[in-house]
Amino acid sequence: DYSGLQNGSDIRGVAIEGENPRTLGPEEAFCLSAAFGKWLSDRCGKAPSELKIAVGHDSRLSAGSLKEHVCRGLAFLGAKALDCGLASTPAMFMATQFAAYDCDGAIMITASHLPQDRNGFKYFSREGGLDKEDISAILKAAGQLEPGTEIAPAAAEKAELMSTYCAFLREKIEKEVGGKQPLAGLKIVVDAGNGAGGFYALNVLAPLGADVSGSQFLEPDGSFPNHQPNPENKEAMASICQAVLDNHADLGLIFDTDVDRSSAVDKNGREINRNAIVAMAAALIAPEHPGTTVVTDSITSDELTEYLEKCLGLKHLRFRRGYRNVINKAIELNRQGIDSQLAIETSGHAAYKENYFLDDGAYLAT
Repeated sequence: DYSGLQNGSDIRGVAIEGENPRTLGPEEAFCLSAAFGKWLSDRCGKAPSELKIAVGHDSRLSAGSLKEHVCRGLAFLGAKALDCGLASTPAMFMATQFAAYDCDGAIMITASHLPQDRNGFKYFSREGGLDKEDISAILKAAGQLEPGTEIAPAAAEKAELMSTYCAFLREKIEKEVGGKQPLAGLKIVVDAGNGAGGFYALNVLAPLGADVSGSQFLEPDGSFPNHQPNPENKEAMASICQAVLDNHADLGLIFDTDVDRSSAVDKNGREINRNAIVAMAAALIAPEHPGTTVVTDSITSDELTEYLEKCLGLKHLRFRRGYRNVINKAIELNRQGIDSQLAIETSGHAAYKENYFLDDGAYLAT
């Protein structure tokens, strides 16, 4: 019974034996990926042998072992695995959207900001992330599989997905700001918390002319030696605020481990976090989308509502906590003919309609 591994619309467990017994190892990785492949096959109406599924991971120590057995599970099913290596969660979804990869689905090996002994899986179809009910069905199906971990993996084709994804983000900045070095003269400090987000400083900002020399903890290290890779963590936010002041930077950016969340710091070392990151994300789109509805989680402040409605001329809908709940509500509003361009949780999960309602910390930073 794998049901204990469900965490809302994600799968999470203990991947490194220590204080806690291991609950997510080779057998679970094998069975869950085969079950996801079967679910995707049914959803797409394609034979498993026709499926192409991207597989990626963040910097966690257990990533390599889990990836091997995820690929074995897909090979067992007859599906083709595309090995994207170290990646961000949103980039994995984009493997289903970029024409160069044209994947039917994606598997991201991550447990976001949880302690280093944890890991997990996030699954995507071309429609986006899966819902709780989908995860429950996959866990149930996985529990009925006979683990065949002796299956040799088909040689997974390597893919340079992150290069394509970084080019996509650079193009957006070039288009909006103008010119080939649109960030020249700006000093931007990035804190990746030793997760997967170092690419943003090195492969997005620096090539566009930004000075990223004060950036910290860009090296992937799943033991997370400096601070928790989590924009909601006080120690992490204090660290990036100090780095901005020490380096006299114009802006600070901080990501969680798998880069689906971000927060910012202004040039005075003040954090733009929680209610403030919602306000900023909304202000960025208010001129192009007057009157649009911003869907947030339930714990936002009355001051935020006043800012969104009276200052920006937008509508604010407070909804349930949980990033999938907020995103699904915004999608539902659009289906009903009510324009909703932004779904965002105070945790930093921000999803724009223009970007497939994908909660992407690097896209928000961009």
